[in-house]
Amino acid sequence: MRRPEALTVTRLDGPAAERAEADFTLVYADAFAEPPYCETEHHVAATFQRFRSHTRKRTFRAALARTPDGTPIGMTYGSILEPQTSGWDSPGPLASDDIRRAAGRHTFGLMELAVRLPWRGLGIARRLHETLLDGVEAGRVRLHVHPASEAAQAAYRSWGYRKVGDARPWTGADLHDVMVLNLPHPPA
Repeated sequence: MRRPEALTVTRLDGPAAERAEADFTLVYADAFAEPPYCETEHHVAATFQRFRSHTRKRTFRAALARTPDGTPIGMTYGSILEPQTSGWDSPGPLASDDIRRAAGRHTFGLMELAVRLPWRGLGIARRLHETLLDGVEAGRVRLHVHPASEAAQAAYRSWGYRKVGDARPWTGADLHDVMVLNLPHPPA
């Protein structure tokens, strides 16, 4: 029986997330194998080469959901965006120069959020999202989401995100929606 109240959702810093990389990889590979993503072992391996560099950022944070027996069922991670972070201008300008300059102080980049199929629809993604962002020192959150991922789109909109444009998050990627969530207490 799937009981969401029996699950644990734990926030991790970079070193802890790196130690739990196998759990993040399992959730990611499982969740992103299906359409519209259809990620292969090669895609997963490439993502987790980048994961290691993300975990070494000072502002990196992650959250991992597990069943009582320790099975990983959901994950999320991100960090404060650097001012030179791409994605504000691809394929056309999304943000003013002021927003781009402030990115390094005020914008948290949500890199990934995924829940394994048997555990969807139980509020786990929301718990992961809330745990990840609790106490983050940023005025907004930015993410990219595939426009064909209707469930993710609906969840993000219900949490207050709004679409601000389109971008290709990496070379060769499908065009994704860029969504932003303004946080209630932006840093000074």
